[in-house]
Amino acid sequence: MSVSVAIIGTRGYPSYYGGFETAVRKLAPYLADAGWDVTVYGRHGATRDHDDGRDHRVRTVVTSGIESKSLSTLSYGLTAVLHAMRSKPDVALVMNVANGFWLPLLRLRGIPVVVNVDGIEWERAKWGRLAKGIFKLAARFTSWFGGTLVADAAEIQRRWIQGFSRESVFIPYGGDVPGVLPVEPGLESRSYALLVARFVPENTVAEFFDAAEVLAATTKIVIVGSSGYGGLLDERAAELARKYENVSWLGHVSDDRRLLALWQHAGAYFHGHSVGGTNPALVQAMACGAPTVARDTVYNREVLGDGAKFVAPQPEAIAAAISSLLNDTELQSSLSSTSLSRAREHYSWELVCRLYQETLVDSISAPISRESKRSPVAGKANS
Repeated sequence: MSVSVAIIGTRGYPSYYGGFETAVRKLAPYLADAGWDVTVYGRHGATRDHDDGRDHRVRTVVTSGIESKSLSTLSYGLTAVLHAMRSKPDVALVMNVANGFWLPLLRLRGIPVVVNVDGIEWERAKWGRLAKGIFKLAARFTSWFGGTLVADAAEIQRRWIQGFSRESVFIPYGGDVPGVLPVEPGLESRSYALLVARFVPENTVAEFFDAAEVLAATTKIVIVGSSGYGGLLDERAAELARKYENVSWLGHVSDDRRLLALWQHAGAYFHGHSVGGTNPALVQAMACGAPTVARDTVYNREVLGDGAKFVAPQPEAIAAAISSLLNDTELQSSLSSTSLSRAREHYSWELVCRLYQETLVDSISAPISRESKRSPVAGKANS
């Protein structure tokens, strides 16, 4: 008999919404190839009815939930967990600490759990005080009831040891190294600045938009992303595109080849993410060889190494770094080569999927109690 796994906490399969969804699009078929019985829980309307990328060996289950910025993850996570309790898979892979509240239910049913803790959600500027408190409490539940924790960056591992006395397995995100792709119509290779980001404050989007005001007179600028819920940053992006002929706002791009081509031919990709671990978009940009200007954070330095120009989150610094990189073809080539090599060595999907499978197998074959997984420095933890 095959071994079964339920994947809970994403928008479904195959979905193109974000990093978790991309990981599931890679992992689910990989596990099916290895003989696993794979079920992915999702939401109504989050996947395409007809998708050439769907592996029909992967079972999908759509549950109900509340569609709102603050309640969607919690509500869909609960209904997915309740369904999984009835089907009782051999192991559950749970994405996002917001689902930590429901882990006791899986434990009650005797289902081993692997939890990807994602970033430090309670430090994200997009959340209010109440939401931050809920995330912090959910993380506490995850520390108590999560069987095996997965962190996508060494810094995230350190924070969970420090804050929750819990060790974790390091598994980053992966990237696809594409072949040569066509340049977007109206653009020239290595001649434009690119932003790919969800429109939230901690991604330095507003500062990039201010920098775009400085650059737009002479520089082609392509903006990919949105808030997903509308708002001031979406309005600002639309205004920039109306005001400047050189600025294009493409919104959310679900066509993988188009997005990969934009990264591959960018002259300067700006990555402003400041909260979280290994960012999926950054890893994919590296795999495309995008010359990168990145906000100077411990996470971005961990992933990029020497493969980027690092800047402070000020519009003037961002504009200067982008302009400098766009006018330096030798540096573009050097950063592109360094990033591509680093992506191939440390951030391949083959490596990521193998590590997930090994972790799931270990969780089934040797369930470990919470106490045995506590860090040796438990007595020094800071909540």
